Amino acid sequence: MVVESAEILVKAGMEEQFEAGVRAAAPLFQRARGCTSMRLQRGVENPRAYRLLVDWNTVEDHMVHFRESDDFQEWRHLVGHCFDGAPVVTHYAAAVDGF
Repeated sequence: MVVESAEILVKAGMEEQFEAGVRAAAPLFQRARGCTSMRLQRGVENPRAYRLLVDWNTVEDHMVHFRESDDFQEWRHLVGHCFDGAPVVTHYAAAVDGF
């Protein structure tokens, strides 16, 4: 399993609209091949900063199967206008399970 971590900065005043768009997009991720979970975190020190965490079976499930799908285009339609710059996306694999 890999975790997609997308750091997203949202335009001032668009936080509620962005969160509503992410909620509306949840079914897109839920039906995506290889996607096992999706969650959104909001910055405490900077409430315009968000981190979208999506669990995928493989990087290809995200980068090929989802990113090349109509559902990805719908995702961007729902939230892309809220972005203040391009998201920074990184994939992570488990290294240490502490407890």
